[in-house]
Amino acid sequence: MLADALQTLLQRLDNAGRMAGRPAPALLAVSKRQAATAVAELHAAGQRAFGENYVQEAKAKQAELVALPLEWHLIGHLQSNKAREAAVLFDWVQTVDRLSLVAPLARHRPPGRGQLNVLIQVNIDDEASKHGCAPEAIPALAEAIAGEPRLRLRGLMAIPAPFEDPARRRAAFRRMRGLFDALRAGRPGIDTLSMGMSDDLELAVAEGATLVRVGTALFGARPPKETA
Repeated sequence: MLADALQTLLQRLDNAGRMAGRPAPALLAVSKRQAATAVAELHAAGQRAFGENYVQEAKAKQAELVALPLEWHLIGHLQSNKAREAAVLFDWVQTVDRLSLVAPLARHRPPGRGQLNVLIQVNIDDEASKHGCAPEAIPALAEAIAGEPRLRLRGLMAIPAPFEDPARRRAAFRRMRGLFDALRAGRPGIDTLSMGMSDDLELAVAEGATLVRVGTALFGARPPKETA
């Protein structure tokens, strides 16, 4: 039962927060390749925020779940040609990693939807296989986002390299916390550090994560990708 998995995970987050001496982080349920019925089941159990990797998959899922008060986050790489749809469909875009995305997201955000919450994605371990900006690019991106009235800069997001050594993962989370604190200085609206997933959320919370993105620990193994 997804409701049982949710309660187990929430207890795990609460324990992680207690161990770190800070409040438990918010939970983003990663619903990529999960059926709309599973999202509805978790909603019935109390979960409200869901993360999707693909604009088109999210669009179809939202159409099925339009009657439910859900909060939708884009957590996958945003292609420039999808910025217009993303600005309309999502409440949050966690993967802004280049200046060329800022103006389209702002331009296409419907005024009636309120500000689009934005996180800057950082490639904290400088992995060639991952998206995200370099740490030194954060200030310029932050200035551009903050200059758009239809966007609201909330903080940073990262997916550190999956090192087997927990100390190496924790070091990446610690570097992200340093970048987050630097960004937050002088910016009272910065409140979200999105990092940590099913297998390393305790390390992320220990280093200051305010939001974790969890799929497997909620839904189980992700369904295989469909092939033609």
